[in-house]
Formats: sequence, C-alpha cells, structure tokens
Amino acid sequence: MQAEIRHCRQCNLRYPWHERQPHRETCPRCGAPTIRLAAWDTAPHAPPPTEPLPPRTVALVLDNLRSAWNVGALFRTADGLGVAHLYLCGITPTPEQANVRKTALGAETSVPWSYAPNTAEVLHTLRQSGWTIWALEQTPTARSLRGLQPPDKPLALVVGNEVSGVGHDLFPLCEQVVYVPMQGVKRSLNVEVAAAIALWHLLGMP
Repeated sequence: MQAEIRHCRQCNLRYPWHERQPHRETCPRCGAPTIRLAAWDTAPHAPPPTEPLPPRTVALVLDNLRSAWNVGALFRTADGLGVAHLYLCGITPTPEQANVRKTALGAETSVPWSYAPNTAEVLHTLRQSGWTIWALEQTPTARSLRGLQPPDKPLALVVGNEVSGVGHDLFPLCEQVVYVPMQGVKRSLNVEVAAAIALWHLLGMP
C-alpha cells in the first residue's frame, strides 16, 4: 500500500496519507492544494532476526480488564515478547469482539489464549500445576521490579482492571506483588504499558 507525507503551504499542516484515505491532493484542515514530501510502500519488509530468549515461561492473566483496546494491545505485546499464554478472566473482552481484533492486528491468532469467568480459579489451577503467581499492583508491601530476579519455574503475571486494579482477594494466591518503579506526579501507567515493562524484565530481555 502506498503512503505519503504531504504538506499544505497555506496552513502549514504536515500530515500522512495512504491509499485508503481521502485528502491526497487537498488539505484536510483548510482545503488548499498540498505537495508530497515523501512516499513509500508500506508492504512489510523482511523482519529482523528473532532474538533467542532464556528458557523462561511467562503467562499473563488479565483480571477483569474492561477495555478491548487494552486487551488487543496486550495481545500484540504478548506476541512480541514471547508470552506463553493469555488468560482472559471475568469481564475481560475476548478476540470475539471486533475492537480486540482491530487492536491486536492478528496477534490473537499467534498467542495462545483462553477465557475463564473466575480469575481465582485460574490461579488455583496454575498453582496446582507448579506455576509461581505474581501480581502487578501498587500496594504498601509491593516490591519494585528493579533488581528483582524472576523465578526459574513458570511464572504467571496478573494485571488488573484499569480503575480498581488487581482484585485484592487474589493476593493470597500470589507469591509476590510487584510494581514498576517510576517518577512523576501520577505514579501510574496504562495497564498495557505497565504489563509490557514488567514482561520485558521478567522474560530476561537485555
């Protein structure tokens, strides 16, 4: 698919255009004629070689996420980082929903996933199968991921609802509650961003 960067000399808008969009020749802001600054083919090039990862298995448990966009983004993150499985629990949207698929961009077909109505039951099953359970949440006793060594056995990371976080009734099922250290006033990150940072660390990325 052809893509371009175009420029309007009248209102100074610089904007992208591709074959499926209008406004190639005229500015979407003021309607004046525009010029092309650059053009390229968006067909995917050969991907960079896959970097080998240490033999560590990490799964992601989504406890009552409400946003299909976040779930789709987590599928893409899981695919990119080599997550073993996504457990979608409670009210978490599944790839049957169009907005999950729209954001996942096909990753829902490459990452194994399953749905369960009760997160606690999923964690019980994982524990009985020998998995270690960590929750990603800010609590008074949570430990910073900085310098924290992941366990050698399979690890399931629980992330929670965008407003209320991980359900506190799940903490007794978790060996560890961890958080992403940060600076700033808000002291919080979008659940997909926080999960991506944590997974990068737990999967042993350099």
